[in-house]
Amino acid sequence: MKVPKIQTVCGFGCGSSLMLRMNIEAIAKKAGVAIEAFCGDVGTCLSNQCDVIFISKELAERIEDRASVPVVVIGNFMNKAEVEEKTLAYFETLK
Repeated sequence: MKVPKIQTVCGFGCGSSLMLRMNIEAIAKKAGVAIEAFCGDVGTCLSNQCDVIFISKELAERIEDRASVPVVVIGNFMNKAEVEEKTLAYFETLK
């Protein structure tokens, strides 16, 4: 299986996207899934090469109709159960 390149996105690419990236990396490690994850900002995320974008509901509205990769919308970055559920659901699509 190809190692997916996951981009986590927030407004400036250095705050909540970093927290989200770290949570996704921990979920991947626990699930035994190899990933490459990096942070991005909403202004430039569509120009970054990746296989999927994880983004907040508020910011997703700005990119969803223009994204060429799947967009996983997270309602609350602080909700670990939601982040885990949606991350694992994405991993299932890779099989």
